Amino acid sequence: MAFASKSFIDSLTQRAGTYQMMDSDGAVLYVGKAKNLKKRVSSYFRKSGISAKTSALVKRISDIDITVTETETEALILEQNLIKKHRPAFNILMRDDKSYPYILLTDKDQWPRLSFHRGPKKQQGTYFGPYPSVNSVRESMSLLQRVFKVRQCEDSFFKNRSRPCLQYQINRCSGPCVDLATEEDYQTSVELTRKYLEGKSDEITKQLEQQMDRASDEMQYERAAEMRDQIKALRQVQAQQVIEKGRGIIDVIAASLERGQACIHILYIRQGRILGSRSFYPKIQLSETVEDLLSEFLPQIYLNGHGRSDIPKEIITSNSFEGADALTKALEHLINRSVKIKHSVRGARAKWMELAARTANLNLQARLLSTQTINQRFESLKETLGFESTPERIECFDVSHSSGESTVASCVVFDSNGPVKNDYRKFNIKGVKANDDYAAMQQALERRYKRLVNGEGQIPDILLIDGGKGQLSVAKTALAELGVVGVTIIGVAKGTTRKAGFETLIFAETGHVITDPDQAALHLIQQIRDEAHRFAITGHKQRRDKKRRTSALEGIPGVGPKRRRDLLKHFGGIVEVKKASVADLMKVSNINKQVAESIYAELCEE
Repeated sequence: MAFASKSFIDSLTQRAGTYQMMDSDGAVLYVGKAKNLKKRVSSYFRKSGISAKTSALVKRISDIDITVTETETEALILEQNLIKKHRPAFNILMRDDKSYPYILLTDKDQWPRLSFHRGPKKQQGTYFGPYPSVNSVRESMSLLQRVFKVRQCEDSFFKNRSRPCLQYQINRCSGPCVDLATEEDYQTSVELTRKYLEGKSDEITKQLEQQMDRASDEMQYERAAEMRDQIKALRQVQAQQVIEKGRGIIDVIAASLERGQACIHILYIRQGRILGSRSFYPKIQLSETVEDLLSEFLPQIYLNGHGRSDIPKEIITSNSFEGADALTKALEHLINRSVKIKHSVRGARAKWMELAARTANLNLQARLLSTQTINQRFESLKETLGFESTPERIECFDVSHSSGESTVASCVVFDSNGPVKNDYRKFNIKGVKANDDYAAMQQALERRYKRLVNGEGQIPDILLIDGGKGQLSVAKTALAELGVVGVTIIGVAKGTTRKAGFETLIFAETGHVITDPDQAALHLIQQIRDEAHRFAITGHKQRRDKKRRTSALEGIPGVGPKRRRDLLKHFGGIVEVKKASVADLMKVSNINKQVAESIYAELCEE
């Protein structure tokens, strides 16, 4: 039976409140709020001028439940609670309820440390953020390592050192664990780090310049040079942030809507610096304009998705939208301080908005052109693995060889746009025993992540290892020794049937096993694993074929074409050369003891 809309609307109040539209089974189809309930609800039942999606909603309405509130702000808060509770099919749903990452600077230790933090703020210290992504945290911490050299290692690691670690050797730590830094100098570095995170980079530069001049006057030239390098690094960062002037905690939000798809791009400005950005692609339901999109989406971001400390002091939007005043009052009530929502700005804020709007348009166009479903697979992987946020970067390792010959390890990289082939890497494994896949995997991981620790790349959110518990143990140990943190290591093991589609996922940290992953997530993992396998096999075949096309004697120091000919002529072939001792090799003309030992060592190793 059709819903009696006319009589229902006639009975409606003109006060503020919420409305829940339900189907014949009592399921909530849509939740909305209104300053004037009668005016708002009647707009759905116009005879013309409504969209196809709105018309589809109206056809399914069997009942409407009304809740009257004192103010529009109360209606807004109630609306968000109802959306969160019922997750209606026709509402825009904010699916990213993640907690945002922070940088933590401890203050209870004699030797304070910097660390990545996500979750409840229970540990003593100062929290800086929130940051939009794990990558933005890592970039900031990498910069701080290079400039100020404050330790980032775990306390358990720090307290048990007897010699400096790799971070000290690559000049990323001052070595307080083995008393290579004085407490006074270290505390100075900590305070400079604190000031930088507070956005006081200009003040830091002036302070360092004064210290450099003082050290130079006292003829402490090495210390002066160190100050000079710090100033240089800071100025390079400042040069990259010419647009980033001003102060404040600001979110700049631009929306783009086209062909039934939308992109909302947020720039996170903290103390005058762009800490990072994030794009959201909400599934469009009833929104017909950018204004409608902002009106539905922003309350979910700030009333549901953020903690109280994550709400900025100022929100700048690309368009004005209905309900901005109500959202402002709701946020001020929530956090007990003033919040401003603006859409008309000048100066640096206008440049930030221009950047956000351009990015939103470009990202939307790229999404419209893409026919892949990889974003959906990443979301499915997030749900399968129980992550708070969608992983942004995945790396996978595999090893390939023929009975131990020409072993090659591969590393492939995927992000939410698919394979990042420029970041693929192959590793020709040397110096390990034939068929020792564990040692081969360890060598590849060490070579890969040593470079990343040095700042020559981007550390992934997830590391996939093609193998079981043995390979996982090797990976966990390798990353721990290099000081790589914040990476979830997962083994992709063949199931009992050893058939595709029955893979088992094993978490290295907890040992937790997933035997029946979601199909979309499994397809993504299979795609990445198969790509790593293909890349490893290709590399192995190339190395093997090259080796078989060349003599085993090539590349040995001191062995040129003439000596190769003499060796093969003397022994009759490469097989007999490999069997020869050093003394036997020295019997060949022009082969001295040193060359003979080189030949013997190379061929024996092979």
